[in-house]
Amino acid sequence: MSIVTISCNNIQPSLVISNSEKTNIQGTWKLIEGITIEKGDSVITDYTKDKSFIKILNATHFAFIGHDLNKGKDAAAAFFSSGGGSYELNDSNYTEHLEYCNAREWENNDFHFTISIHNDTLVQQGIEKIDSIGVNRINIEKYVRLKE
Repeated sequence: MSIVTISCNNIQPSLVISNSEKTNIQGTWKLIEGITIEKGDSVITDYTKDKSFIKILNATHFAFIGHDLNKGKDAAAAFFSSGGGSYELNDSNYTEHLEYCNAREWENNDFHFTISIHNDTLVQQGIEKIDSIGVNRINIEKYVRLKE
């Protein structure tokens, strides 16, 4: 848990997003770090080394795609993830409705997060819970905006 505490200290506090700032979420974001906490166990994933993952947001929808950088050649480290759907943003409350996902059992679920944006960094944190498959974890993701 101390690793999570240290890592979370680098995360900016939540900021309230005004109506004029709502368009600031739109664009392409590169995932830098992900932290999942489930049943007291923390997993920190560095997306700057062996994996690449982006999230794209327009005015109404989001999409994400990620893969390992070894082109799937290392079976133990092979990784591919994609999905998307609609989202709602009210102040710092961000809800994704996942309509499409390569992990099909995740489809048609809503995920509620709090987001903060500070300069070119977006932090998204919340609970991912799907009772039917036993998922119940805290997810914290740190993104940087990709330049156009």
